[in-house]
Amino acid sequence: MLACKKCKHGAFMKDVKNSAGGYARAEKLNETERKLIAQKAANARWDKNKNVPQAQYSGELIIGTMRFPCSVLSDGSRVLTQTDFMEGMGMYYSGWISANRSVEDIAADVPQFLLFKNLKPFVDKHLGDLQEIVVNYRTEKGALARGVRAEIVPKICDVWLDTDEHGQLGIRQKRVVSKAKLIMRALAHVGIAALVDEATGYQKDRAVDALSKILEQFIAKELRPWIKTFPSDFYEELCRLRSVEFPADKEKRQNYPSYFGHITNDIIYKRLAPGVLEELKKQTPKTEKGNKKHQFHRKLSENIGHPKLLAHLDSVVTVMKLSDDGDYQGFMKKLDRVKPRYDETLDLPFKEIS
Repeated sequence: MLACKKCKHGAFMKDVKNSAGGYARAEKLNETERKLIAQKAANARWDKNKNVPQAQYSGELIIGTMRFPCSVLSDGSRVLTQTDFMEGMGMYYSGWISANRSVEDIAADVPQFLLFKNLKPFVDKHLGDLQEIVVNYRTEKGALARGVRAEIVPKICDVWLDTDEHGQLGIRQKRVVSKAKLIMRALAHVGIAALVDEATGYQKDRAVDALSKILEQFIAKELRPWIKTFPSDFYEELCRLRSVEFPADKEKRQNYPSYFGHITNDIIYKRLAPGVLEELKKQTPKTEKGNKKHQFHRKLSENIGHPKLLAHLDSVVTVMKLSDDGDYQGFMKKLDRVKPRYDETLDLPFKEIS
């Protein structure tokens, strides 16, 4: 940490040293002068609250599992509530940054979630020309709130994506990047639809939630590889029937006995539709070690295959629950009756006619 020769504010000097002329100006300021500059900046911000715009329309923007309360203000601005935006994106406050903000950052009112040192070059690149990133406004009930301008949300996402591209993000910050990618892709899909609607005049006739449905369909497809398809009940019941201990720790549930894969092929995919298992094997690549790169269910069609898999899983789990502990053979006899394998003839218990 750099230490100022004329004062002991090393943290302060570290923050401002990269600003043009910041180091020289800081050395000339005493503690009282710095506090005065910060106070003036704060007063200037809060003086604006006397005539801040008020929310006239409010709602909630839903993108996957993220929910962003949003408003259209009396001056036409569109905003997302800052705290909810940060929470939804997985952004966080840093106590160190809060205590060591530079004079320039305070005066510019740069939000704390963008003050991390590794983000700074890209904040300057994408947001450096903006007068305000976060705005003060009043909710419909009159309470004072802070909001992120909706039109710069893509720019904020660009900051995180560019920082990640240059390999400068920490593990915790990586979580923000995955959400930033999802938002950018989703906005691209909705944006092109909105532009076509505007160009053709269709926006006057489209349903109120038409764009939301486009967004919802995109998100569902984008998130599907990460959504859990096989319920915990399936594995818990399978362990019970096979007299295998069901791991209490969720992380350890990835290490089921290797033969569980063969069992799943038998009781699920061989009974789902004729030839489906063979086709899934053809379409699913393997690693150098011979393991599948992804689960079979990711290759099933969105409108037929996946829904049918879910329905079949529900039936299988029901039959499992109707079977006694450790009685895997009894379970298989029941399953063969209600969900037989395709392309296989079962022995039927006909009585002999004398």
